[in-house]
Amino acid sequence: MGTDPKRNVKEDAPLTDVNGISGFMIDMDGTVYKGDDVIPGAPEFVERLMSRKIPFVFLTNNSSSDRRHYYDKLKKMGFSVSIENILTSTTATIQYLKKYHDGKKVYPLGTEKFTEEIKDAGIRMSKDDADIVLLAFDTSITYEKINHAYRLLKKGAEFVATHPDDLCPTENGYDVDIGPFIRFFESMTGTKATVIGKPNVLMVRMAAERMNVPAEGMVMVGDRLYTDIKMASDAGIRSIMVLTGEAKETDIKDSGVRPTLIVSSVNDILK
Repeated sequence: MGTDPKRNVKEDAPLTDVNGISGFMIDMDGTVYKGDDVIPGAPEFVERLMSRKIPFVFLTNNSSSDRRHYYDKLKKMGFSVSIENILTSTTATIQYLKKYHDGKKVYPLGTEKFTEEIKDAGIRMSKDDADIVLLAFDTSITYEKINHAYRLLKKGAEFVATHPDDLCPTENGYDVDIGPFIRFFESMTGTKATVIGKPNVLMVRMAAERMNVPAEGMVMVGDRLYTDIKMASDAGIRSIMVLTGEAKETDIKDSGVRPTLIVSSVNDILK
């Protein structure tokens, strides 16, 4: 389902019409929480979805932690969720590697939790003879890791990244995310990265399968134009941009991407 240009403006009235909506994909960082602070009204929005029996999944590009971490975090913040409601860029990357690079060895630049998750999924890992350099949001990155990944890429290893985000929202502002590192490695080695997470429409297909709903009826809710809203646009589905995170209304004009609807926060949806 394509976007309706007549609704590409901020509306004071909350979204109440659920006709044709098969499910919601909901971003996390900057959309339902920032760092360790919950966005006011976000748990209540999820309750409204549940009361209307509307399927939903939480999507995150943040690959610094595993699904269990996000499940525990959301539960602690008061969200009524199960671990099956959570889909991460790591989950999508594992699926990609198994489908297109089955049996190949990877050198991961990621946190311990990330490395454990891909290992538990059966992805083979190697430091010295890796076929693929796999870049995640590595909050434990070191100069040694950077140099080793650089040398592998120069020797011909493929380059895969879990997501393209430049910044990660926190309760104190933003931290540098994976995007600048992708560009750094690309410029230093001449190797183009395959980027898996949002805005890759693979996430839309995976979310539809997870909820067992038609993909064309889904709605993406997020705070970033170049990941959340672009993914929805590329997939031909509707999108709702919230103003609690990175993107501002003034960013839309020059972005080339237009959400179906803009609201102040998720608390304005289906209220």
